[in-house]
Amino acid sequence: MTQMETTTRGSISDLAAIDPELRAEDAYAREGHTARTLVRESDVRIVLVVMKAGARIAEHHANETAVVQALTGHVRLRLPDKTADLPAGRLLALDPGLQHDVEAIVDSAFLLTLGWRAGSR
Repeated sequence: MTQMETTTRGSISDLAAIDPELRAEDAYAREGHTARTLVRESDVRIVLVVMKAGARIAEHHANETAVVQALTGHVRLRLPDKTADLPAGRLLALDPGLQHDVEAIVDSAFLLTLGWRAGSR
């Protein structure tokens, strides 16, 4: 497993190395998607998510502000009032509590960043 490189005041993750590791996991083969938390701090979480073409993550919500940044491929989020297409290079910020689902149009990877409020979880 690729290890995170630490610096004096932070860390560095090699997303290009982690992506194929995730795609080799049993969960990816079974569910069509898997994820790894890269950063877990008191005020932020950053998760790398990989998905097979056609895979879906069922409707859900986050209690925090969520940012989805498409790294490769193309994902589609269904929101209550619209559909948001995120090909590689696009970013979407979601308000806390907003219901959505995620579908991979093609094999895809995205970063999920969650803002964390003091006292939550």
